[in-house]
Amino acid sequence: MSVFKKVKNTINLLKSVDMDQLAKINKQIDLSEAVKSLGQLDERQLQGLMKMLKAKRKKGQSDLPPIDGDFYNLDLKLTEEQRKLQMQVRNFMEDEVRPLVNDHWNRAKFPHEIIEKFKKLNITGVPYKDYGCPNLPFLMEGIIAQEIARVDVSISTFFGVHSGLAMGSIYLCGSEEQKQEWLPKMQKLEAIGAFGLTEPNVGSGVAGGLETTCKFDGENWILNGQKKWIGNATFADVIIIWARDEDSNQVKGFLVRKENPGFKAEKMQDKMALRIVQNALITLTDCKIPESDRLQNANSFKDTAKVLRMTRAGVAWQAVGCARGAYESALKYTRKREQFGRPIASYQLIQNHLVEMVSNLTAMQTLVFRLSEMQDADLLTDEHASLAKVFCSMRTRDVVSRAREVMGGNGILLEHDVARFVADAEAIYSYEGTKEINSLIVGRAITGYSAFVS
Repeated sequence: MSVFKKVKNTINLLKSVDMDQLAKINKQIDLSEAVKSLGQLDERQLQGLMKMLKAKRKKGQSDLPPIDGDFYNLDLKLTEEQRKLQMQVRNFMEDEVRPLVNDHWNRAKFPHEIIEKFKKLNITGVPYKDYGCPNLPFLMEGIIAQEIARVDVSISTFFGVHSGLAMGSIYLCGSEEQKQEWLPKMQKLEAIGAFGLTEPNVGSGVAGGLETTCKFDGENWILNGQKKWIGNATFADVIIIWARDEDSNQVKGFLVRKENPGFKAEKMQDKMALRIVQNALITLTDCKIPESDRLQNANSFKDTAKVLRMTRAGVAWQAVGCARGAYESALKYTRKREQFGRPIASYQLIQNHLVEMVSNLTAMQTLVFRLSEMQDADLLTDEHASLAKVFCSMRTRDVVSRAREVMGGNGILLEHDVARFVADAEAIYSYEGTKEINSLIVGRAITGYSAFVS
């Protein structure tokens, strides 16, 4: 078949699709790539495809809209290149992660084999400049976090800890030598990072109550104490440890390598959420760290807070991804599940739950989209990030609860995914600042009064 005839047949094929269908297709695939692929089909393949597109549904069944959690079409605000990257991450998560995630979640195992595949996406350290990082807008870091969490929040947490908290600490607080040593290989996922701030006895009070201490003995820094809930720490190559200087009482940051004497990481067991994440209890016993591995620009908790402010927006995006995954799973289920001879999606009470879910989801999406725009414009404050974290983590709880409800008893089975989203939403609700702490940050900003205990 001539190239001219192939192009003509391709055009005729697209003419058979109305504008509404075309818009729906464009949200799911890259049309320019699709047209190129269509032009490579032979006569028989084209005729078969046209026949499939024109095929009538069985009598009495109308065309159903696509299952898409982006109700306000925010994807249309992305550039062509940004949309392409979004779809690459989505396809990766659907093809490589979704088939194995429930089994690994159930067994509390991390699928290490996906790290090699992750490398090909080149999405690590998205907003950072130089050191091999993509230097894309913070908006794309949020979009990526949403797409990963849409399939699994544990994998999104692994990625956020490594790319956001660990790399971000080095990027914001490290010396140029430290950045050159770690960031290029962390960007390539040749070295994995973790972030150690929370402690067994200290969560919300880390600003002034760290029990892990550091003391300079003239040659090395000696670290003692424990860290808890430290994601990736069982297999990370470098762990950012925050400790209180015994002499100055200021918080300092350290690059602790897994081979450092006095460092021990034990996997935490029996979690009900984020079971794929390998959280560890870290014990530091006279752990010697050279001055060259002290983060040179981390001299108080204010420097730690810079990292948390930057990454808290990503946690809000994670919440959106969790909610979107639950909503889309629930919508898909209710359109297939039949009771009393009809899909349960056709009943009023089920539709009410679905509308409540998509309402919450859409509000969350528009909030975090604007949040990332502010971050890219260097307008982001602690209270902006905290408000997003508070609202999105609360609304996600509501969305996953309704998703579980419309599934009935099947909602507690892993095979339908929603049970995993329900459990993982509880972790999102608590980490990177509890609802109460983030609320007080916002409350201080809008009233002018601090309600924190002093």
